[in-house]
Amino acid sequence: MSIAIAPKEPISADHPVVPQDRWLAARKSLLAHEKEMTRLRDQIARERRALPWVHIKKHYVFDAPEGKRTLAELFDGRHQLLVQHFMLGPDWEQGCPSCSFMSDHLSSGMQLHLAHRDTTLLVVSRAPLEQIERFRRRMGWDFRWVSSHGSDFNQDFGVSFSPEQIASGEVPYNYGVQAFPSEEAPGVSVFFKDDVGSVYHTYSTYGRGVEVMMGTYDLLDLTPKGRDERNPNWTMDWIRHHDRYETAPASRPAVAAAVAASGGCCHAQE
Repeated sequence: MSIAIAPKEPISADHPVVPQDRWLAARKSLLAHEKEMTRLRDQIARERRALPWVHIKKHYVFDAPEGKRTLAELFDGRHQLLVQHFMLGPDWEQGCPSCSFMSDHLSSGMQLHLAHRDTTLLVVSRAPLEQIERFRRRMGWDFRWVSSHGSDFNQDFGVSFSPEQIASGEVPYNYGVQAFPSEEAPGVSVFFKDDVGSVYHTYSTYGRGVEVMMGTYDLLDLTPKGRDERNPNWTMDWIRHHDRYETAPASRPAVAAAVAASGGCCHAQE
């Protein structure tokens, strides 16, 4: 896929510079809006928790390093399961760079904190387990990653599509129908298991909803340059696998070639 790289623009030299008292007044005005967003976020979280659940009756089996595991067994004795749907197809040589960016945030510390809130963290891809393990070793990740190869799990949860769907331009993704450039898509799903072992689907988010996993963006949003993403067709054109970044800024042709070689993937959708 050929991706046009938009030129980066410097921060405007005429950005307002004011005395401390005027800065403080402006900062307090912004703080009021930030508090509104915080309260709205809390309200949305309450509405999310109030969503009805769907009882999962289909028998899904996954390939894990320790052997075959059902969906219920992947909870590891906890009640809640968070799943990252990672874009790594059965015939892909490497995982999606943007999904890899997401997974870079899944530290062992995060996993420990989640476990102490009765929540297991898991990554799932449709590629065979051997292929997953090879890429995981290259990236140096320590989170649990299982294969849904041979099951309907990815299709049922809206993150894998048939060649016919892609060719038709009618892919069921992000609670609508749209064109999509890949057979795999990103997402995050949440499941709950009750004390008798029944499993329920409680929530899934797609498109820009997966930014919930991208803490780097939250920090960039605090900075003067922000995310500094200027390609309207693919905002994440700057992302590389963390072992593929240049040590110095690359020339524009080199960057374009690297992006094209990576086979652009997710996050162009809202």
